[in-house]
Amino acid sequence: MTSAVDSLLQTLGLENLEHNLFRGNSPKAGWQRVFGGQVIGQALVAAYRTVPEERSVHSLHGYFLRGGDPSTPIIYEVDRIRDGGSFTTRRVVAIQHGQAIFSMSASFQVQEGGLSHQASMPDVPMPEDLPGEEELKERYLAHAPEPVRKYFERRRPIELRPVELQRYFTTDKKPPTQYVWVRATAPLPEEARIHECVLAYASDMTLLDTALHVHGMSVFNPKVQVASLDHAMWFHQPFKADEWLLYAQDAPASGGGRAFTRGSLFTREGQLVASTSQEGLMRLRQEKSEN
Repeated sequence: MTSAVDSLLQTLGLENLEHNLFRGNSPKAGWQRVFGGQVIGQALVAAYRTVPEERSVHSLHGYFLRGGDPSTPIIYEVDRIRDGGSFTTRRVVAIQHGQAIFSMSASFQVQEGGLSHQASMPDVPMPEDLPGEEELKERYLAHAPEPVRKYFERRRPIELRPVELQRYFTTDKKPPTQYVWVRATAPLPEEARIHECVLAYASDMTLLDTALHVHGMSVFNPKVQVASLDHAMWFHQPFKADEWLLYAQDAPASGGGRAFTRGSLFTREGQLVASTSQEGLMRLRQEKSEN
């Protein structure tokens, strides 16, 4: 049986159509729309196909323009903006049905030394001290709401271990912070670029949940409409996406139908390897009139 990680790697394995032109497909997962992390990961793969081997991504900034259709291939067009002495810049546009659904700019750099510092990792339980997939199913899922149960029972390429799992089962309002351990559910190839693209895929998970928990809601609440609007990511140090990383998140503000969130990704040893920020749609659905 093909593992969920194998399926993810196949999804990220774009087809080269022409110079600067690539095609990607979506997994048959039953989603109504393409998962935002998939488009980020595929766009980064497309950009990397045009970048010299000695350069690595250090930042990306993307906008979600339209919902993606999972039944239709996505075409990725890469614009080679600049190849400088130290930095390479690429712009990627994802297209479906003749329209752009996502745009991204990414910058790549040769390896350099320099001054270094970082923020400290929060003091939280290690992943081994939290419920695993099987324990989660036994202890929680039997009593969980159907949308929560279906989500966690699905075969997924990324394992999530929230430090406060009860956030997804309560309507109590929580502080605007959240900590989730993440990793690929099976070993990945050694190539660093693959680990970066897999983490880009995973980085779209749980961020907007942090803003919803402040209001006693979760992404599974049918009364709220949630979608990623933009996404930014910075890569600080090498890492392994198939080893545990702590995703420390906060939601500084929400309003006007939008929520702003941030994230920091640490190795279990406390090294800060990547940072994210995202603004998302967070809109209450209008109740339908009975008349």
